[in-house]
Amino acid sequence: MIHETAKDWYGAPRKRVLVYGMSGLGKTYLSNLLRGSGQWFHYSIDYRIGTRYMGEFITDNAKAHAMKVPFLRDLLLSDSIYIGSNISFHNLSPVSTYLGKPGDPEKGGLPMPEFRRRQEQFRRAEISALMDTAHFIERAEALYGYPHFICDTGGSICEWVDGDDPSDPLLTELARHCLLIYIRGSAAHTAELIRRFDRAPKPMCYQPEFLDEAWSEYLRKNNCKEADVNPDDFIRWTYARALAHRTPRYEAMAKWGLAVTADEVAAVASATDFEALVARALDRRE
Repeated sequence: MIHETAKDWYGAPRKRVLVYGMSGLGKTYLSNLLRGSGQWFHYSIDYRIGTRYMGEFITDNAKAHAMKVPFLRDLLLSDSIYIGSNISFHNLSPVSTYLGKPGDPEKGGLPMPEFRRRQEQFRRAEISALMDTAHFIERAEALYGYPHFICDTGGSICEWVDGDDPSDPLLTELARHCLLIYIRGSAAHTAELIRRFDRAPKPMCYQPEFLDEAWSEYLRKNNCKEADVNPDDFIRWTYARALAHRTPRYEAMAKWGLAVTADEVAAVASATDFEALVARALDRRE
């Protein structure tokens, strides 16, 4: 690890961390708090995906829908209007909206082949954005003068790595540049995440093998065809299974760095609090 002990951590003139774990446990909360201190650069993987790697897909999809409306079609063809994605750190919904949900098109669903195509686009985009971390560490200091750096990852990072493989290429690259910090949730946190998701289901990215298995099982249990699937019902049904699938993958990744709890993260109120939390986690690891 780039920071081995609490003493190393406190004495480091340049602190570089990467936080990961289930969405909703505090990754972006920490990142926003540290950025607000004026000393930390916040590198958002989801923002990078939406602006650098999937921005054209998102915009073209919006244009394709607009072209179905004669009034907008004429304006687009005459270059009279411009359609773009208004993505920001605080509004990443263009990415999830583009990902979509599989199922009945009349209910806003996508045919499964198209859904799989967009899932693969996202997988490639996320890996590329993660591999850009070292570039942004250098850029943050050289261009903006930030001494410290936090990489705010998406919940699906665990799908593209093997924490049990000591030579995993993506984890090897990330660990060379950042202290990897896993935010671990409790059973109560998982239940709350499921409750929240049930209230407002949101598209997510799945490991291809997991998606194929979940899709087949859903069709079999509900005795329905692909075109009859209610998109929201499917992703609600899949969510708890996806969390159970991801948990051991996150735990395997924890060997590459530190683990802190979501409750510990919730108690952090300043950059100083965060530094103390990491120091305690380093002491526990020793």
